[in-house]
Amino acid sequence: MQLDDERESDSVEDRRGGGLVGVGGLGIGVTVIALVVSYFLGIDPSTLLGVAQNVQRTSPVGGQQHPIDPRSDPEAALVSEVKKVLALTEDTWGALFKQAGGQYRRPHLVLFRNSTPTACGTGQAAMGPFYCPADQKVYLDLGFFNEMARRFHAGGDFARAYVIAHEIGHHVQSLTGVTEKTDAMRARMSKTEFNRVSVRVELQADCFAGVWAHHANRAKPFLDPGDVEEALTAANAIGDDTLQRQSRGTVVPDSFTHGTSAQRMRWFKAGFDTGSVKACNTFAAKAL
Repeated sequence: MQLDDERESDSVEDRRGGGLVGVGGLGIGVTVIALVVSYFLGIDPSTLLGVAQNVQRTSPVGGQQHPIDPRSDPEAALVSEVKKVLALTEDTWGALFKQAGGQYRRPHLVLFRNSTPTACGTGQAAMGPFYCPADQKVYLDLGFFNEMARRFHAGGDFARAYVIAHEIGHHVQSLTGVTEKTDAMRARMSKTEFNRVSVRVELQADCFAGVWAHHANRAKPFLDPGDVEEALTAANAIGDDTLQRQSRGTVVPDSFTHGTSAQRMRWFKAGFDTGSVKACNTFAAKAL
């Protein structure tokens, strides 16, 4: 990606300088590994948030926020990249909402280490990147990107941008009422039935990530050759079938929550190729 001339979003909240300690005294290595496994296996973040919150009540909380000096921050370049990608999502979705007669409300992106309070409960790095609709914030432990590249061979700047854009896709779902409607469905469905709904929710977020990339690159080309392939490689690596086959040796479709590798690649590509939000109606699609 070519982001040198892009602005940095001022909607990033950096909590890496302190705050909550890891629940149960988990080391950062264990936490980061759990982070990747939980995210890639599609564990419901709301479930993990509830568990983490209960544990946190009986665990000591320590530390205060201490701003990190960018001059000595080993993650400074990555933080700048995150801020620039977030700015591109703000500009792109702001323009798309305006074209549709609406107004885009910018989410905040919170950088943290190990644990942090959220309006959805206590956020843990083990949950992977996640969006909390209650406070309209995306939460991200940067260690996730290191493990994504090292353990799943899904590295690259645009692979990281895809992850951020996917979470912003959930924010778009929140603003357009999709989240509220699907949450209401959860109470009257079995777990297996709602898993099928969850797959459509996640695939739509993948498609929205593609829509963002399409329009952002048209407004001001920033993609390098091979960038889209990076995103597709990441989408392929985090398909439910691929992850289950690697971790269990078998595939259980009824437990899918994010979609297969082929589906995740297909829906990102659908958004990127068309640039159409209407093309992302996974709920009306007969075949995913």
